[in-house]
Formats: sequence, structure tokens, C-alpha cells
Amino acid sequence: MKKYYFTVVSSLLLILSFIAFSDNLITDIGQESNSDPKFIIHGLLMFAWFGTFLAQSYFILRKKINAHMKWGRVGFILAIAVFVSTLYIFIAIFKGWEAMEPFVKANRLLMLSFATFILLAYLHRKNATKHKRFVFWAIVLPIEPIIGRVSEVFLVDNWELFYVLVWHTFFASFFIYDWQTLRRIHPISWAGLAWFYTAWAISLYT
Repeated sequence: MKKYYFTVVSSLLLILSFIAFSDNLITDIGQESNSDPKFIIHGLLMFAWFGTFLAQSYFILRKKINAHMKWGRVGFILAIAVFVSTLYIFIAIFKGWEAMEPFVKANRLLMLSFATFILLAYLHRKNATKHKRFVFWAIVLPIEPIIGRVSEVFLVDNWELFYVLVWHTFFASFFIYDWQTLRRIHPISWAGLAWFYTAWAISLYT
């Protein structure tokens, strides 16, 4: 688990992304969003970002540190582009906070943590312990659109439970990774989990 954890997680997220957006890519390519530039650009940036994350985890696995650092700079630029494209979509479709469903509100808030944790990961890129944890929480917190679309693909009836199970499977696996590598749960992991619950509390009760 220590050696392959990030490769497995990055591969799984990329696979889930393909499943989630399989209609755009394969089964319903004529849908309206496929002709909307803002969605096309955002989708391409997201796949590029997940692909870069997988490549970086592979380089670490193969001990190619220079390649990891080089692609890390590419990944940071892509992350900025992903956030900007997401923010543009949020603004373009915004109809008021009160009009949003709780899961939509949570997605908005958790995208803020994506930007924050990615920035912190870049600033702490020379501290592997902090860097990899900031990257993990940046990536795993704002995956609501992926989880939601995967639940639709597999015709999940209880999508709320599906959300809980998917997210907490990632969380539990990372806490196990923390314990196996550090013999404790790192404060960054506690902070990521605390922000997740805070964002959902705000979304449900405002």
C-alpha cells in the first residue's frame, strides 16, 4: 500500500472520470454540452489534470524524481486552468445560492479547497510528507460531479448513500495510508476531513 497507493488512487479517479462522462465521450456525443465551448474546455482540462496526476504517481513509483518535478509544474498550471474554467462555469450558470441543491452548494465550497490545497501543495513541494497530503485532499474533495454521474451510469437508487460510501472509502484508505507510513494520522488529513464535514454542514443548513 505504501508503494502503490497514489498510483492506485490516481488510476481509479481517472477510470471513474471516464465512466462518469462516458455519455459525452461515447454514448451520447450529440448532446448539447458537447457543443458548448466552456464545457468542452473544462472537460479536457479535467482529464489532462487527472492524467498528469497519474503520470506523476508513476514517476515517483519508478523513482524518476526529476520527471515528477517537471510534470508537477505542468500539473500546477493545469490545476489553475481547471479552477478558472470551473469558476467560469459556476458564474455562467449561477442563479442564486438559495436555488442550489445542497450537493451543488457543497461542490462549490469544495472547489475552494481544491485551489487552496493545490497552492499549499506547490508551496510545500520540497516537503514530501505535506506535499502528497495536500495533493490528495485537493483532488478527492471536489469529486461530487464524478460520483453523481457514476451513480447515474450504474442506476444507483440511493445516491446519497453512494456519495457517502465512495467519499469515505477514499478517506478511510488515506487514513490507513497515513497510519502505515507515519504511525499516526497527519494533521493535514484531519484538516481535510474537517473541511469536508464543514462544507456539507454549510450546504445543508444554509
